[in-house]
Amino acid sequence: MSLRQSYNNQDAVVLASGGQDSTTCLVWAQKNFRKVHAVSFFYNQKHAAEIQAAEKICRRLGVDLKIVDLNFLPDLVVSNLFSGQADVGAPHAQSSAVPSSFVPYRNLLFLTLASAWAGTLGARHVVIGVCETDYSGYADCRDVFIKSAQATLNLATDFAENNVVIHTPLMWLTKAEEFRLAAELGCLNLILDETLTCYNGDSTVHDFGKGCGTCPACLLRKKGWEEYQTSLPES
Repeated sequence: MSLRQSYNNQDAVVLASGGQDSTTCLVWAQKNFRKVHAVSFFYNQKHAAEIQAAEKICRRLGVDLKIVDLNFLPDLVVSNLFSGQADVGAPHAQSSAVPSSFVPYRNLLFLTLASAWAGTLGARHVVIGVCETDYSGYADCRDVFIKSAQATLNLATDFAENNVVIHTPLMWLTKAEEFRLAAELGCLNLILDETLTCYNGDSTVHDFGKGCGTCPACLLRKKGWEEYQTSLPES
């Protein structure tokens, strides 16, 4: 499950939110690329504390972090993930089949900006911690979307020799398998101690890490931790 690849002579940009997924990807990228750059986005999210978590994590890992201000996003799209909005566990205002925490077009925007910066840096590779196995109801976390986004981004330029490659090392992992990967990468304690995945930005400490313990992101993380613990051999 270590997912080791060989890009030792190439650089990568990692979308770093300060959460479990992106931090696992950040460490994975450090082991697979020559140099890693990280980018975080501020968009008036309720859990803006994740950016401080990303800063601290990047300092510990020795990774340069760029923070991009997208605070105009709440003026354009609807989501309860924005600061001041209602319960993140309710249905989305635009579709009852989608969680209200969904931010329409967010990952497409993030990937576009990360790819643009990667091109400026001379890096072809972009790493994002999306996952389809523990499906969150977010259409832009699916493998088909990532493949489509990569094709679209490369059609947007004439840089054929420098086409962007989007990596999703967590795409087919459950949260339990993701905890196991973090252990193999040597960053499990970092995940538990420093990452913030909670949609409410709550830093209360639990055995599975920080969070409110009740929002959808916390419940998924808690379930994954319990499954991971159950899978460990008895001492």
